[in-house]
Amino acid sequence: MQNQTRIVIENLAPQIDNGAYYIKRIVGQTVTVTADVFSDGHDIIECCVKFKHEADKNWQEVRMSPRDNEQWTANFKVEKQGLYSYFVEGWVDYALNWQHGTERKINDNQYVKSELLEGAEYVKAALKYANDSEKEYLEKLVIHFTNESDYEVAIQEAMSSELNQIFKKYPIRLLENKSQELQVYVDRKKALFSTWYEFFPRSASEEEGKHGTFKDCERLLPRVASMGFDTLYFPPIHPIGEVNRKGKNNATNAEPGDVGSPWGIGSQYGGHKSTHPDLGTIDDFKSLVKKAKELGIEVAMDYALQAAPDHPYVKDFPQWFKWRPDGTVQYAENPPKKYQDIQPIYFESKDWKNLWKELLDVALFWIEECDVKIYRVDNPHTKPFFFWGWLIGEIKKKHPDVLFLAEAFTRPKIMNELAKQGFTQSYTYFTWRNSKHELTQYVEELTQSEQKEFYRPNFWPNTPDINPFHLQNGNESIHLQKYFLAATLSSSIGIYGPVFEYRISTPLAPGREEYLHSEKYEFFKWDWEKQNKITTLITKINTIRKEQASLQQTNNIAFCATNNDLIMAYYKFDDDKENETLMVASLDSNYTAQSMVLLPNELHERLPIHITDLITGNSYIWENEWNYVELSADLPFHLFKIHKE
Repeated sequence: MQNQTRIVIENLAPQIDNGAYYIKRIVGQTVTVTADVFSDGHDIIECCVKFKHEADKNWQEVRMSPRDNEQWTANFKVEKQGLYSYFVEGWVDYALNWQHGTERKINDNQYVKSELLEGAEYVKAALKYANDSEKEYLEKLVIHFTNESDYEVAIQEAMSSELNQIFKKYPIRLLENKSQELQVYVDRKKALFSTWYEFFPRSASEEEGKHGTFKDCERLLPRVASMGFDTLYFPPIHPIGEVNRKGKNNATNAEPGDVGSPWGIGSQYGGHKSTHPDLGTIDDFKSLVKKAKELGIEVAMDYALQAAPDHPYVKDFPQWFKWRPDGTVQYAENPPKKYQDIQPIYFESKDWKNLWKELLDVALFWIEECDVKIYRVDNPHTKPFFFWGWLIGEIKKKHPDVLFLAEAFTRPKIMNELAKQGFTQSYTYFTWRNSKHELTQYVEELTQSEQKEFYRPNFWPNTPDINPFHLQNGNESIHLQKYFLAATLSSSIGIYGPVFEYRISTPLAPGREEYLHSEKYEFFKWDWEKQNKITTLITKINTIRKEQASLQQTNNIAFCATNNDLIMAYYKFDDDKENETLMVASLDSNYTAQSMVLLPNELHERLPIHITDLITGNSYIWENEWNYVELSADLPFHLFKIHKE
């Protein structure tokens, strides 16, 4: 038989899959809890949210406030990294019921001597918890309530707000009920706000035809920092397999001198705990990580759980791979793509416990040996979900600063499940969302549905694997548009460069979203000193993102109506609404576009408003709800700061 209670608690939010997974926040953010809390009859009820960090012994409490239709709400702020727990507790508040009922009788001129005696008992109960000044007041009340000669004073005090506040402060929680306990995981700020730049370290050399090194990458760090990027991501830096090595443009057979794909990991020179000998030593990599950190850049490593045919694992742990009846091994495929240079790890191996332990050791090696704090995880959707939940959980226990980006372009529920399992950030469909309708619908899905509690998007206009059709041989304007939209719709963004900013986008073949002469299979000598309009505006946008708190989060966004489907506008604000921005972007990369823009409701009462375009420095006064904008293909966006006046 369950404990007796009169309180019902339903529809507790936020929660993911009935509490199976934690929601996500960063340090300093707020959790807004809502629940339907009610009781039989007409008694006054009270409820609260209790919460605590996993390292704390005592629960903190914040009282909930009523809304319509039995719903209650309260906020609490998370101040430390790690797991917090929270639940809702509700009770019938007999002291408040007494005060409310007694007040109605007094107002009806009823004689309430008996009620005052009952009230004295509630006052005595509050005395056990009251501070010194409150005790003095309550002790006087007990005398007044029990002394008939003090009746007039007693009835005034019985209705007082001071007594009401004490009853609320020290409630008697008889027959209380508690909801299930839920969790929120709190990360450092970079989990929410990050600006990624990806390049191939083997293309960092200053000399034509020479393989780049970690030392060459150090030379490029000031360029990355000056453009406003805070995360530098490298494709795998490990030895590359020589057996079944791919040639240029993914040719099945490599020619002499072909360097192969970095994702074909492992050779005679080592595996996942080794660096490619042409890049340099682990000490060289440590030096790079350290110097990047001095410039405000974190180096993100690729965590790719697969092996080339000559990876040491294949010889030492053959049970970790799937072998065919004819003795050959199953190589990786993603039809029509074939990866003969890669052998998938067989997660259904009977030796899976040792396999999991080794893969955890790989991740911990780079964290503890080289101070790596960020992993971009290659194709996590092709490995078991619960492996990721375990691995990320184990790493977070020792190293809560470590972040994980899920590179999974696959079915929505699979991408969501990876985020629920603990991935800090996730790649998205932004790469293929181009129209006003597509972009609006997708961002609203990310920011207004349950996804906002667990799925942190990272918007990438391109990747080494994806040369999207709209960028293929695209002009300058389309590249500017795509970067601006990514950088202002999402608080985390990444580009693969210098391919993006130099507009290297020739496709492998018509109808294929792959690059001709892909860097995945060869290296290049880039003109890293080259500056153009795209690099200039990327730098400007990234600088603005660092200055405007509204752009350092994703979920606080409202789309504005326009009368031109080639122009979209949206309003963003930080949690405290101390910083507000308004973005207007043209989706026409060839011609000037005009539109009227309807300001969001939040701004109507503040008209006229003073705005400054942070790109050009021009200021405007908008006096009406609808306002005219004109955007050229040369500069296809406005980024307005809304001034507080």
